[in-house]
Amino acid sequence: MRILQVLKHPSAFLPIAMSLAGLALIGIVLLRHGTAPQADEGTAAHLWQLLMAGQVPIIAFFAIKWLPQAPRAAVPVLGLQLVAGVAAAAPVFLLHW
Repeated sequence: MRILQVLKHPSAFLPIAMSLAGLALIGIVLLRHGTAPQADEGTAAHLWQLLMAGQVPIIAFFAIKWLPQAPRAAVPVLGLQLVAGVAAAAPVFLLHW
């Protein structure tokens, strides 16, 4: 099975889309409020946390289902999911939010 065939399944592309949505959310907050830490966690922070935490069970399901069936296609997709998650989390940690 090919990587693109595996990426068509929701358990493969949803975590990537959720990470990209979290990254877009950070970009919107940066554009609206700048890099200064906020006094209180707002809606954006809670949405980001839900997006990031919501990926965990989806990624676990993907790994349980696809690693035994198609390991050569599943491992790169898992790597892509990891890179997307790190990209979404990096600004939060770098800006000490």
